Amino acid sequence: MTAQELRQKFLDFFKNKGHAVLASASLIPENDPTTLFISAGMHPLVPYLMGEAHPQGKRLASVQKCIRTRDIDQVGDGYHHTFFEMLGNWSLGDYFKKEAIAWSYEFLTKHLNIPMGRLAISVFKGDQDAPLDRESISIWRNVGIPEERIVKLGKDDNWWGPAGQTGPCGPDTEIFFWNDNKNPAPKNFDPKNTHWVEIWNDVFMEYDKTAEGRYEPLKQKNVDTGMGLERTLAVLNGLADDYQTELFINQIRKIEESSGKKYGESEKIIKAMRIIVDHIKAVAFIMADDKGILPSNLDQGYVIRRLIRRAVRYGRQLEIENDLWTKEIARAVIEDYQGIYPELGRNKGFILDNLDKEEAKFKKTLEKGLRELEKMRPKKLNIWPNHPKSFLAPYELSGDKLFNLYSTYGFPIEMSLEELKRIYQEFNCKHGSNIKLSKYDEDRILQQFHTALEKHQELSRTAASGKFKSGLADTSEETKKLHTAAHLLLAALRKVLGEHVLQKGSNITAERLRFDFSHNEKMTDGQKQEVEKIVNEVIRKDLPVKGEEMSLDEAKKQGAMGVFESKYGDKVKVYSIGDFSKEICAGPHAEQTGQLGHFKITKEQSSGAGVRRIKAILE
Repeated sequence: MTAQELRQKFLDFFKNKGHAVLASASLIPENDPTTLFISAGMHPLVPYLMGEAHPQGKRLASVQKCIRTRDIDQVGDGYHHTFFEMLGNWSLGDYFKKEAIAWSYEFLTKHLNIPMGRLAISVFKGDQDAPLDRESISIWRNVGIPEERIVKLGKDDNWWGPAGQTGPCGPDTEIFFWNDNKNPAPKNFDPKNTHWVEIWNDVFMEYDKTAEGRYEPLKQKNVDTGMGLERTLAVLNGLADDYQTELFINQIRKIEESSGKKYGESEKIIKAMRIIVDHIKAVAFIMADDKGILPSNLDQGYVIRRLIRRAVRYGRQLEIENDLWTKEIARAVIEDYQGIYPELGRNKGFILDNLDKEEAKFKKTLEKGLRELEKMRPKKLNIWPNHPKSFLAPYELSGDKLFNLYSTYGFPIEMSLEELKRIYQEFNCKHGSNIKLSKYDEDRILQQFHTALEKHQELSRTAASGKFKSGLADTSEETKKLHTAAHLLLAALRKVLGEHVLQKGSNITAERLRFDFSHNEKMTDGQKQEVEKIVNEVIRKDLPVKGEEMSLDEAKKQGAMGVFESKYGDKVKVYSIGDFSKEICAGPHAEQTGQLGHFKITKEQSSGAGVRRIKAILE
């Protein structure tokens, strides 16, 4: 079965069960500052799971793009991924356990033709907060799962939520597949046996955790299910791991070409290739988002930077000598996925160009940084000359030293710790010792690192972040004119530099405007002149500036630009300047562009990694 056949089978099945099919949401959450990425299919649906009515009804299904950064350190086995696709179906106060379980079983056994004998189930065993999930056990028994294939597990395994300290939560039931093609599944289900692989999870939100810690019945009971596309595809095709499926194999072949090594030659090579294809795929999808996110030291940009640099480091282990090879892996990702996710093809140049730049930047400092880490290797010292015994002197690690490595050589803290663990392991093998970073030491180093980072950021807060929340200094006529000019500037920048350009902040007074935007290179004189020319042409046309209130969804449908990291309400104000500019904005504006005067850029400079700043005036 192909990946697209599986996607379509899933959506068609639930469409026939009365579900509306949703398109995948952006990987970047909108109006949610608590998280960097969409990490599950339910994430875009949180308001509706909390009781808000969804415009497409109570039964929904989708294939959602996801990024899960907490699994980065586990990537390298056969099943963990930073980027993955989640097949999901939801009931918003409609059907519950009986239908959800029956349909999961029906889809797996009747439509994917998985034998019942290769399935096993886990359910919530109950505790002081909520009872044993007897209802799910009964439903599974009724569809045919024998008692010995159903195990009861605690909250760590079979409970979801709440997302914060309070809110909706409840038990879940997980479906496992026996992936050993040589030996039949044992009669009894032992979840510790690694041949049992989880493929589907049905979450039943039936409780509301209160601030006092009580679990009360939820007024609207919801179903939230998730099945990983990559893992299920491997299972259906009888493959040993996800990386042998069509979703990875073309990218792995590119690494084989670059390294001269073959996937499967050794565990070390397998792990390195898995990490590289996983990380570059995640980077390609994040940068394919129309929000134009670039590698940086902040937020999503930091994740991109960390993934690229970790991939480059593993490429070094494979002895890849090609200059700037990561774009070839990304090119394969784009070719494999652009038919399903057209944003990859649409932003291909942006992705490949910025991968090149980040790889080149890191390679300049990689060797120097690794040499600095080598200086932190433990030492074997004799107590006195010719004495047969010796003692080990671990290097005194501190977060401050690793912060210096980060600020000087661009080594993310996670990568430094990972490299140090490798150095320690190598040392232990050679000397028969047992030096390692304890959890206590690691926590201490991380705390010291983040303290040093916060101090650094505080010292250069304004310049480094490039985000000015003050916006307009006042509401004078001159400030309104410059504010209107900022709208024209953004539209002109996107025409000249490309659609990756997004507003990253602004500060406008009666004398000048200061405008920060996403772009990775210094603007040429010709580009600045072209931007000025476009803005002044629109000013001369004396176009009307019209404001209209509408829902946030409608504004997005109309293509209105916005700073979507900001928190918008359900209703927003959209300002249009002819057909030239359309933005979500609350501030006051001029009534006609002809009131503005002559627009002139006075300065263009860097404002931080991947962010440029323009200062401009109206004459």
